Amino acid sequence: MPVRLADRDLLLGADTVARTARAQAAVEHGAEAMPEDHAALARLLLHAEGVASSSIEGVTAPVVDVVLAEAGDHAGPPAAAWVAANLAAVTESLEEAHAGRLTVESLCRWHGTLMTGSPTPARHVGVVRSDQGWIGGTSPLDAHLVTPPPQYLPDLLADLVAYVNRTGVDPVSQAAIAHAQFELIHPFADGNGRVGRVLIAWILVRRLSLVTPPPVSTRIATDVGGYSSGLVLFRLGDHERWVRWFADAVSGAGRAQQELVTAVQELRRAWEERLAAPREGRRRLRRDAAAWRALDLLPRHLLLTGPLVVRELGIPLKSANAALRDLVGAGVLVEHGTVPSASPGRPRRLYISP
Repeated sequence: MPVRLADRDLLLGADTVARTARAQAAVEHGAEAMPEDHAALARLLLHAEGVASSSIEGVTAPVVDVVLAEAGDHAGPPAAAWVAANLAAVTESLEEAHAGRLTVESLCRWHGTLMTGSPTPARHVGVVRSDQGWIGGTSPLDAHLVTPPPQYLPDLLADLVAYVNRTGVDPVSQAAIAHAQFELIHPFADGNGRVGRVLIAWILVRRLSLVTPPPVSTRIATDVGGYSSGLVLFRLGDHERWVRWFADAVSGAGRAQQELVTAVQELRRAWEERLAAPREGRRRLRRDAAAWRALDLLPRHLLLTGPLVVRELGIPLKSANAALRDLVGAGVLVEHGTVPSASPGRPRRLYISP
């Protein structure tokens, strides 16, 4: 059975404390690198986090299908809808991070959002499990881990929530311990890993007053073996090594955020230069042309369509299509096939950045 956390102070060694401090500094530096107009980058980071968290569980889909599933008007592969639901769960949790304290109801709400489009039976979605659970094997008899019986879950979850709402613990070790404890409790029939990684994001955003979490899942996805081993060590009572591994992953996520901000800013400058450059047989694009406004939709939107540009910019479809052609002509976008229109009519053309 998992040990109670709410009233315990887990003592960590000097090296572990130093690593959690470095991790927090890396996350804060990543946050400081975000531009004042951070909406596009924040969306890109959330997208990376949600996609990576799903991939850790073996749920993957092409980015284009995921983006279309997010829009909700295209019937793509089931995995795409599931990944899109992961993004929605992350976004929903962050909207709550500054609003108040964590509750068991919060966890159930995230689970309900996350499991949208999943094959999990509806009776198991958004509710704490009422059956015995296990990990690995075909039954508790040959399982790698037998999770706590359902009658213990209310007390274990209440204890976890109380621990997460504490403010006297450093944020990085708190996120590490809370995530591992959540994995041990395994309160849901399915989707525990992804909800547990949403919890990491919630803690870091709330405790460090971030606009968006660092892409921790993208770092975990590069070392799933180390992640799994760390969780086993935690279960066996070696909290120290798990927290050290986790802190290093968070440090890497903070650095990755800084690098992404720089890369996107450089890409934006390159796009502007391409759009401003004269092209053979065409006049230089005027600064009030719709293409300049459409450029602002990138990279918040990973793909563009005529109807999306119409909706975002409030311009006629003819002007939106002309703007997209200008962006293609400048080498900012390339056409990426078509999908059926949400209403009767010709298929929509998809455009992405090469």
